[in-house]
Amino acid sequence: MSRATPDPPLIHSGKVRDLYEVGDGLLLMVASDRVSAFDVVFAEPVPNKGRVLTAMSAHWYAEMTDLAPSSLVSTDPDEIAAAVPWVPGDPRVAGGRSMLVRRADMVPLECIVRGYLAGQAAIEYAASGTIHGSAMPGGLRLADRLPEPLFTPSTKADTGHDENIGFARATELVGAETAGTAREMCLALYGRAAARAADAGFVLADTKFELGFVDGVLSLCDEVITPDSSRLWPADQVVPGATPPAFDKQPLRDWASAQPWDKRPPPPPLPEAVVAATAARYAAAYERLTGRSLADWYGAAR
Repeated sequence: MSRATPDPPLIHSGKVRDLYEVGDGLLLMVASDRVSAFDVVFAEPVPNKGRVLTAMSAHWYAEMTDLAPSSLVSTDPDEIAAAVPWVPGDPRVAGGRSMLVRRADMVPLECIVRGYLAGQAAIEYAASGTIHGSAMPGGLRLADRLPEPLFTPSTKADTGHDENIGFARATELVGAETAGTAREMCLALYGRAAARAADAGFVLADTKFELGFVDGVLSLCDEVITPDSSRLWPADQVVPGATPPAFDKQPLRDWASAQPWDKRPPPPPLPEAVVAATAARYAAAYERLTGRSLADWYGAAR
């Protein structure tokens, strides 16, 4: 008689990721196929989304090693299985969706860098001529490149909506040294990623980084430059004044915005076409940005 797989020690379940205790200062982060928009998780999973998030994050961690220390230990299933005895065969954590990471004392900020006018920044700018409270030059249009990339943090909210804040408020929350180091690190990371994206024919309009202290050192954590955390536009289709077609979850956001829904749970059910289009964009983003096939990443159906 086979023995049942023990329940993994789940310590946190977020909108997309589940976090498990491993011991010895290590955690297992598992990216699910859940999808969220407007801080609400939809019932319908997006196939292979968790694999894409993990594969893309692994790619960017490797690209950024000279710019920032990180919490990542491994994404290799064999190495993870050696460190985490309950992983083998457990469908909740298998399939190329897992990252073994060092425990970090997380900075309570969403570290957003914006290079182009889009999303909430475009809405604020249209209303007040500011982005996160800072005055901007007049005449900017949706999808225009900003004069320079901006570090525009927000607060973190376990439930509900994050709050966009200025750098002064971020300094009050985390201290001047941490805020300054975070800004410098995130602008450097964005610059590297934007250049790599441009080489692949993409505009990296904006992205969100998560930082934390690992053994007292400010480090890059969580996902990095994924369709969940970034706006990716095909460079040859960016027309200022219009929303560019996106290789991220913007099509899902656009569909959800058009529904008679107050942006609070429960969300409307996603049509199959929206799910399929979102899955295709996630896979295409990974393959075009990295030059690799998603079929070669861990957990592919054979």
